[in-house]
Amino acid sequence: MTKKIIENEQLYLREFTLNDFEDLCLILQDEETMYAYESVFTDEKVKDWLNWNLKSYQENGFGLWAIIDKKRNNFIGQCGIVYSEVENDSLLEIGYLVNKRYWNQGYATSASKLCITYAKNVLNAEKICSIIRDTNSPSQKVAEKNNMTIVKQFDKDYSGLPVRHFVYSIDLNK
Repeated sequence: MTKKIIENEQLYLREFTLNDFEDLCLILQDEETMYAYESVFTDEKVKDWLNWNLKSYQENGFGLWAIIDKKRNNFIGQCGIVYSEVENDSLLEIGYLVNKRYWNQGYATSASKLCITYAKNVLNAEKICSIIRDTNSPSQKVAEKNNMTIVKQFDKDYSGLPVRHFVYSIDLNK
């Protein structure tokens, strides 16, 4: 039985299982979906991604979770909370990737709002961020819908090339 983490009227977030491999491949191996990462994942990288999340559940009590549509019980994508390093700072980050079949239907916004609630009420976090590539306007819009604002810009190394990223953040004590 998979562990349901949090839900709203539209969807719920649950822990990944090894059975999610094929659904993750549809996202992580799609060039259009993965453009912000500069490359798609191999089968091996998808397995590593899945195992990294399973390990994060054990070590941190959270990680990226499966987004499941409640009406159709469809696997929509992934959204969750991870630790990310930005210029020697460890930040609590909301990350999301949605299968392109479900783009522009509010899933990323809805799921990331659940993560904000989880971070505030379960993790007692003071703030949470999303780290978004400067050219990824759909993800920037999601962050803005969640009342996040840009607090920092930095360059992340992608195979020797600097790629500009924005750190969007929200104070959870307000």
